[in-house]
Amino acid sequence: MNLASDKVLRGAERAPNRSLFYALGYSEEQLQRPLIGVVSAYSEIVPGHMNLDKLTQSVKTGVLMNGGTPIMIPSIGVCDGIAMGHQGMKYSLPSRELIADSVESMAIAHGIDALVLIPNCDKIVPGMIMGALRLNLPTILVSGGPMLAGQNDKGSLSLSSLFEAVGSYKANMITAEELLECEQSACPSCGSCAGMYTANSMNCLSEAIGLALPGNGTIPEPFSARQRLAKETGMMIMELLRKDIRIKDIITPDSVRNAIASDMALGCSTNTVLHLLAIATEAGIEVDLNIFNELSEKIPNLCHLAPAGPTHMEDLYFAGGVGAVLKELAKKDLINLDLLTVTTKTVGENIANVKTLDNGAIRPIENPYSEVGGLAILYGNIAEKGAVVKRSAVAPEMLKHEGPARVFNSEDDAIATIYAGEINPGDVVVIRYEGPKGGPGMREMLNPTSALAGMKLDKSVALITDGRFSGASRGASIGHVSPEAALGGAIGIIREGDTIAIDIPNYSLNLKISDTEFAERMANFEPQETNIVGGWLNRYRRLVTSSDKGAVLE
Repeated sequence: MNLASDKVLRGAERAPNRSLFYALGYSEEQLQRPLIGVVSAYSEIVPGHMNLDKLTQSVKTGVLMNGGTPIMIPSIGVCDGIAMGHQGMKYSLPSRELIADSVESMAIAHGIDALVLIPNCDKIVPGMIMGALRLNLPTILVSGGPMLAGQNDKGSLSLSSLFEAVGSYKANMITAEELLECEQSACPSCGSCAGMYTANSMNCLSEAIGLALPGNGTIPEPFSARQRLAKETGMMIMELLRKDIRIKDIITPDSVRNAIASDMALGCSTNTVLHLLAIATEAGIEVDLNIFNELSEKIPNLCHLAPAGPTHMEDLYFAGGVGAVLKELAKKDLINLDLLTVTTKTVGENIANVKTLDNGAIRPIENPYSEVGGLAILYGNIAEKGAVVKRSAVAPEMLKHEGPARVFNSEDDAIATIYAGEINPGDVVVIRYEGPKGGPGMREMLNPTSALAGMKLDKSVALITDGRFSGASRGASIGHVSPEAALGGAIGIIREGDTIAIDIPNYSLNLKISDTEFAERMANFEPQETNIVGGWLNRYRRLVTSSDKGAVLE
């Protein structure tokens, strides 16, 4: 077969190229084999990535066992938890584009024949997939896997518990000693944080879309089964290469639809909307935001993992994992079972022998948490192009809500007011100029949502923003409001005390003023120039599109 590596390894004119491979210690025999790029996000600054060096070695072992030459290629990765609540969070979403660019650059520059992607956290997963889609090589993803849940005298906990504990401490509901105990218990192991936050959401959806072997979404990172999965992935990439099965054979309009259906059933992070849109864009697939509401009306919500409920990723794993969720959906023909996956088998073949253990992590489809899906896209006069809410993490009494707007032009101003105890039950906190361009970088806002939850206000206070939320956020947290304020969006004309009407069951979000006043405010609205930044964020600000397009670069 013709290989990409032929361009760097074959023929007399490539003798200089080969000499550099010899300098790296590769043997002549190794250079006769396909070159497999093993893209690893291993680092010593991200808990989800701290064990990826071992996982990378297991993948390389699998590649060697099945006739390939593995070559490790590094990738950057931002830890959102560490970046949260300060300037560093501006770099989180934009780093997705750097990761995609680096995968593309390294693979083309060095004649890579196929790819194994080894990410774990948040935007690293979609970033690697986006880069791979530009290349359209045989590709498999194997993530690091989730962290185990922490334990204290109150039961299981995870990172979201700790962010909420800060709110409780600020409200004098817990002591400094109790906060410290929570701090030292919440994150007990390596892995992506233990709830259905963005990292685990994307790792589950990578499996649901067919790009990862069964178990990828849920096998905990400390478990030896994760290392076995990595070896199997290394062996399988060689089969994909031999059969010429490429990433665009796997990621298709139908498999994206499967991913969105799984998203609804699992109750994934709102960030999956951004990332699935971006992945679809790189695959050349047009996805209308309305497909999320279309599928939400059909797909029941079967899982309430943290922060929506008391279960964690290890519970989902022991219940049967993503395969068990797909099998529940298959009972009512809500998933396409005929699609090709990286096992070289179909979705249906992959789940044929899956069993579901009833441990509370997965509800049977006959008895779901709700008949509608975990996410919803809201529209209205302040969200003409949509806004996203994790409906499954909203208290029933907040599904419909009207209240006075409390308006802030940055997350920092909002969190200071929340911590000062100046937000009242019934308020609607509005945070703007935090979108892709306005931020820039569309910061996650786990601090304000967690503070409200910790202060026991999550069932009486809503929060809307043109920024985004962590998958660890819960409550009536409505993000991705588009158009954003920096682009002249109507979220920019909201005034302190205005009434905001939220109706999640009917997918609406509106500012309650007359049409005449609305038009007058819009005519006189000039977006503020806020959040001056330096470095490459200036370039990102110029090139990034709106959140309803996945915040991809033009």
